[in-house]
Amino acid sequence: MTTLDERPKILVVDDEPTNLQVLRQILQGDYRLLFARDGEKALQLAADERPHLILLDVMMPGLNGLETCHRLKSGTTTRAIPVIFVTALSEASDESAGFDAGAVDYITKPVSPAVVRARVRTHLSLVRVDELQQTRLQIIQCLGRAAEYRDNETGLHVVRMSHYSRILALAAGLGEASAEEIMNAAPMHDIGKIGIPDAVLLKAGPLDETERSIMQEHVRMGAEILGEHDSPLLRMARSIALAHHEKYDGSGYPAGLAGEAIPIEARIVAIADVFDALTSVRPYKKAWTVDDAIALLQKEKGRHFDPVLVDLFIDRLAAILEIRERYAEEAVDVQFRPALAESGTC
Repeated sequence: MTTLDERPKILVVDDEPTNLQVLRQILQGDYRLLFARDGEKALQLAADERPHLILLDVMMPGLNGLETCHRLKSGTTTRAIPVIFVTALSEASDESAGFDAGAVDYITKPVSPAVVRARVRTHLSLVRVDELQQTRLQIIQCLGRAAEYRDNETGLHVVRMSHYSRILALAAGLGEASAEEIMNAAPMHDIGKIGIPDAVLLKAGPLDETERSIMQEHVRMGAEILGEHDSPLLRMARSIALAHHEKYDGSGYPAGLAGEAIPIEARIVAIADVFDALTSVRPYKKAWTVDDAIALLQKEKGRHFDPVLVDLFIDRLAAILEIRERYAEEAVDVQFRPALAESGTC
C-alpha cells in the first residue's frame, strides 16, 4: 500500500552539484526535495510542482538567481512561493538586491546545517499560518454566500458590500490591515439566517410580531455559529454578525446599543449592507436609484446610521460606484415577496 508523503516540498536550485548534495544531506530527512541546476528548469518545476519553499543560488549561468526570482514573483502560480537565496555573495548590497527581487531571506555560503534548518522551518511555519488564514477566509466567504442563497439573494451582494465596507473603513482612518479584516469578515453578517425557518424567511406576506421576533434572532444565531475564537478575523465576523442591526439612536437589536457603543465594524457594515440592498434588485422590490439610496442614508443619519460614517461614505461615492459597476449582476427571475420590504429585513 502506497503511503502519501505529506512532508513539505522544497525546490533547491544551484548550478554546482556539490552544493545540491550538501543541501540534500541537510534537508532530505524532513522534506521532499526537488532539484534544478539552472533558472529555466527552476521556473518550470516551480510552476508544475508548486513547492512550499525555494532555496535559490544567485550566481548561475544564463538566468541568474535574481532574474529567476523576479520571474517567479511575476507568475500567477508561483508568486506566493517564498524564496530564500543561498549564495556566497555576502555584501549588504547583495542582500538588499535579493530582498528587492522578492526573497524572504538570505543564507550565505558555506552554509551551516543548523542555520539552513532553522530558516527553512521558520519560513515554512509562516507559509502554514498564511494557508490557515486563507482557509479561514475561504470558509467565511463560502458560508457568507450560503447565507445569501438561503435568503434567495443573487450572490454578489456580499462581494459588493464587503468592498464598500473596506472603502468606508479606510475613510474612517482604521488603517489598511483593519480595513482588509472588515472586508473579509463582512460576508458573514447574515450567516444566522441559515437558522431561520423557511416559513418565516421565505414568507410571501407580512411578518407578524412573533415572526419578526424570530427573524431578528438571526443576529444571535450568527454569533453562535461563529462562536468564540482566538482568530481576529473570526472575532471580527462575530461582532459584525451580532451588531449590524443595532441603530445609532439605540432603537436597533439585539441589545439596543447606541452611538459608539456599537462596534465600529458593525456601524460600517450596516451602511454598506443597506446601501447595496437598496440599490439592488431583490425578490421583493426593484432597485432604488443611487440618489434615492443616498437620500435615505442622509435621512437616517443619527437615527439608524453613524452620521460621521454616512458623510464619509458619501464622500467616497465615486469609489463605491466603481465597485458597484465592477461587480454588477443581471437581475434573476425570482418569486416576488413584497412583505419582506415591510419587515425591514433587507
